[in-house]
Amino acid sequence: MCVAPECVPRPFRAADRIRGLTLVEAVVVVALIAVGIGATAFAVSGSLDSQRIQSAGQDLVAALRYTRGKAIVAREPQALELDVEARTYQAPERGVVQLPRGMEMRLLTAAMEQTGETSGRIRFYPDGSSTGGRIKLVRGGRAWDVEVAWLTGEVRMREGKP
Repeated sequence: MCVAPECVPRPFRAADRIRGLTLVEAVVVVALIAVGIGATAFAVSGSLDSQRIQSAGQDLVAALRYTRGKAIVAREPQALELDVEARTYQAPERGVVQLPRGMEMRLLTAAMEQTGETSGRIRFYPDGSSTGGRIKLVRGGRAWDVEVAWLTGEVRMREGKP
């Protein structure tokens, strides 16, 4: 049995267990936090782009359905005017709606409904039918297709490919 001072257990002190982070450990922790925040921001920004396109698409769908309803109620043809270059559309007796900045619009409509190089319309008739067409909204890598059935005038929106 050892009786020398170095052999005698000394009492436990809390300070013996506490130690600080080294500089390398602190830098690694900060880097991991930065990577986590960056990944979250990237995911949120992609989601926001999708939400902006979807919201603009829903507004466009509402304007198309309004135009169809107006044609049925008024018992005369009504048209939604679209300008692809200006990124605007206008329903009958409503103001011009501008799409959000950075959003692109593409229009596919009947040849007789093209009113210019970059403009056209989708017309609805009193029986609910229409000239039909497709409007694509694109921003970044996301896209939404707004489709108008010519026979029934039904307006649908679905996620599309840019």
